[in-house]
Amino acid sequence: MILEHEIPNGSKLYFGQSAKIKRHIEKVASDVLDAKEYEEIVTPVFSYHQHQSIADERELIRLNDEKNNALSLRADSTIDVVRIIEKRLGSNTTQKKWFYIQPVFTYPTTEQYQVGVEYMGERNLASVLNIATEIFEKLEVKPLVQISNMKIAKIINGMFDELSIDDFRHINIDKFLSLGIEWLNKLVYLQHVEQIDEVIEIVPEPIKVELEKMKALCKDMQYTHTVLAPMYYAKMLYYDELFFRAIVNNEVYARGGRYKNEDLTSVGFAIYTDTICEELSKGK
Repeated sequence: MILEHEIPNGSKLYFGQSAKIKRHIEKVASDVLDAKEYEEIVTPVFSYHQHQSIADERELIRLNDEKNNALSLRADSTIDVVRIIEKRLGSNTTQKKWFYIQPVFTYPTTEQYQVGVEYMGERNLASVLNIATEIFEKLEVKPLVQISNMKIAKIINGMFDELSIDDFRHINIDKFLSLGIEWLNKLVYLQHVEQIDEVIEIVPEPIKVELEKMKALCKDMQYTHTVLAPMYYAKMLYYDELFFRAIVNNEVYARGGRYKNEDLTSVGFAIYTDTICEELSKGK
């Protein structure tokens, strides 16, 4: 029997102090973004395009429109924001810097509140990564920022028949090391930017190029609590190059990167409000 006061597993309930903390996180983020001339957008909960964002389509909550066309609840905001601004707003705006404060939904009943940022037409990930870390500093949290590059996984995956892209998604270290290749072993254990030049010296040229991009990003960052994770591969389909995650005790506070929608390259990130709210609530 389902009681009237029960809420589905994975759904969110904020009240009293927790609601106040959630609003504080969102206000801090929006104040920072307003000051940097980002404009807010709220997108529809229903979407026709979520299968282009989510690697595992089983995570989508599916339904149909009035003409029986397949759609789903919004499981990711990035591509929908870019599509709506490009296709729907079109010539009505020249604005390229956008943010949104809204939840996403995944199967069966999980909802996740986010503050998302998209800088359309921008290629430099540091331009938004530095905003994310500024928000963290104002919230008085200090996550570890992990820098990756999606191209490295794709290049290595194409070099070895023994590997699949899932080995990178799940960071299958034992399988990487079992190949017995010195430069690959060095890449697996690369963590600190001070080590990167030594690894650049011995890796194949295509990987060298991508490691140089990671090195340049670290140089452009205004945040020092950083490590490298060159073998990591994100589950979102649209990230194509530099990528970051902000982590505290294995909890992800934010993730973002460079991505491409059709011919437009952009950068962006999402801060996971629920995770930070839970952490800040511990001190209240």
